[in-house]
Amino acid sequence: MNTVVDHKRAEKIAFENNKLEKRLCRQVGQAIADFNMIEDGDKVMVCLSGGKDSYAMLDVLLKLRERAPIEFDIVAVNLDQKQPGFPEHVLPEYLTGLGVPFHIEEQDTYSIVTRVIPEGKTLCSLCSRLRRGILYRVATELGATKIALGHHRDDILGTFFLNMFYGGKLKGMPPKLVSDDGKHIVIRPLAYVKEDDLVRYAEVKQFPIIPCNLCGSQENLKRQEVKRWLNDWEKKYPGRIETMFNALTRVVPSHLMDAGLFDFKGLQATGEVDADGDIAFDEEPCAPPVGNQIRFFDMEE
Repeated sequence: MNTVVDHKRAEKIAFENNKLEKRLCRQVGQAIADFNMIEDGDKVMVCLSGGKDSYAMLDVLLKLRERAPIEFDIVAVNLDQKQPGFPEHVLPEYLTGLGVPFHIEEQDTYSIVTRVIPEGKTLCSLCSRLRRGILYRVATELGATKIALGHHRDDILGTFFLNMFYGGKLKGMPPKLVSDDGKHIVIRPLAYVKEDDLVRYAEVKQFPIIPCNLCGSQENLKRQEVKRWLNDWEKKYPGRIETMFNALTRVVPSHLMDAGLFDFKGLQATGEVDADGDIAFDEEPCAPPVGNQIRFFDMEE
């Protein structure tokens, strides 16, 4: 009897795992299509930190490449920041086993950050700027046309609230942008993916996770605070995060207050019915954004 029960349980787990993988592939493929992230002939530099998000991004992109209607190359890049105790062998062994071309860039940004930033202060800002500059240089040296980062849906929404509450801006984390130096296109293929799914996928795939001891120990970061707020809202009101994320794709500039986005000074009555006028204040059911229906690949959930 136990053998039968165990077999059924194993079948159910395998079914759910397969469903999860297909969902991630579908969501990443949809994001790529919606924002034209990857084009024929691209060389995509996948930034691999050793965390769950970047591992999943690489894994899914490799799967999509096999069935995509276009051809593109992938090269994995890791920035070894010389943090004490960093296991230098993990990523090279993992990538060699996959047969994926890779480059390990060694730069001691750890010493710079810890020397410049006072103890107890947030290290992320300087660390991020240093990493960004190095990755742009490496992308140029490798001939990469796209730089793929592993930020997911919850990162994007968290950044929006972080900027609103602490920066006084309605600014998020775009799925695609031009790099600071103007030479590269940065993409976020996981833009539609929930963090919870990435946590589970990492467990299923047993990725060799490398913790970031530099910033992971800073538990009082404002970003962590925003993350707690979002998690609390989702527990109290299931589906709230999805609704808020969808709002980022349905912006109405005429109903905000940025005169640079909408000509309030030049606004005149036309005598014609305007669908974006007062009617926009009426309640309407929340609906998911209508994305590009062209599939980057063919896979059903």
